[in-house]
Amino acid sequence: MAGLIAGARARELGASPVVYEKGTRPGGSMLLSSCVIWRYSDFEEFRRQCPTGDERLQRLVWERLDDALDWLESLGARVTQPETENPLTTGRRFDPVRLTEALVRAAGDVRVAETTPEPQILATGGFQGSEELVAEHIAPAARLPLRANPWSAGDGLKHGLERGGSHSDGMDEFYGRNMPDAPFGEADFVPAAQLYAARAKVVNERGEEFLSGPVDWSETRVAQETARQPGAAAWYEAGTDVLDDVADRIDYARRLGAPVEQRDGRVAVRVRASITHTIGGLQIDDRARVSGADGLWAAGADAGGISAGGYASGLASALVLGLTAAEDAVS
Repeated sequence: MAGLIAGARARELGASPVVYEKGTRPGGSMLLSSCVIWRYSDFEEFRRQCPTGDERLQRLVWERLDDALDWLESLGARVTQPETENPLTTGRRFDPVRLTEALVRAAGDVRVAETTPEPQILATGGFQGSEELVAEHIAPAARLPLRANPWSAGDGLKHGLERGGSHSDGMDEFYGRNMPDAPFGEADFVPAAQLYAARAKVVNERGEEFLSGPVDWSETRVAQETARQPGAAAWYEAGTDVLDDVADRIDYARRLGAPVEQRDGRVAVRVRASITHTIGGLQIDDRARVSGADGLWAAGADAGGISAGGYASGLASALVLGLTAAEDAVS
């Protein structure tokens, strides 16, 4: 998303950008998402939810997002839901296919299945697709299933470091979901997510409850803590008092082939932590310039540390930093 945003904004400002898309189609993981682009309703809540994140970048995203959403609509992107229905947040849901199409039209020159050795704006989507980098920084003892496009494998991070950049905070953090412990595909990314940890007993393979505190509203920390358990696995044990509300998700897990058991009046589902995008990346300033690397910008998940310590919308960061990087690079 960030690369398409940067290309569209740069062209709007009179430049002639080329967007090099490593994958076989544009849109990255945005195209596979529920496409809700949001911010916390007030900035103090942002800081409470992501206390170790880069405050300058959090402020940038928070202040620019509403106008940026209007800009997306001006390109012809279709809003399917005008609000988030979450009292902590505000934002809009877009049709991901229509949004991708609108951005490709606006960016102009988008070259699929191509890369360039001399990028100016890095927007490769993070490093979750690299087993080596995920093992180095996040989960050394277990492979995490990928809940994202397969092409975001740390190319931007590697290039930025080679140019003199540095790591941000949050290199050991990621946004992901606990998914059924069974093979799943792109169509399963959203409906198969087992989002009821707050209403279940969560134990590891040894039967131990391991969560360090109350379940966070987004369940991001639940996935992170599961990733550090044996096999990056856990069991969700749902009692009869919640079964009616979570039956659809449990049935989805069963259809995928995940282990589902009866345990003392509870239904237990085996889950594994999956990774959608990394939270750490390259250190940037509030103009999206890679610190220590002259003439290089980073946007989206290549820019790290914004939601360190918690969770904030990755699509919001991609949108705002894509705009910011293009504007600074063209000026």
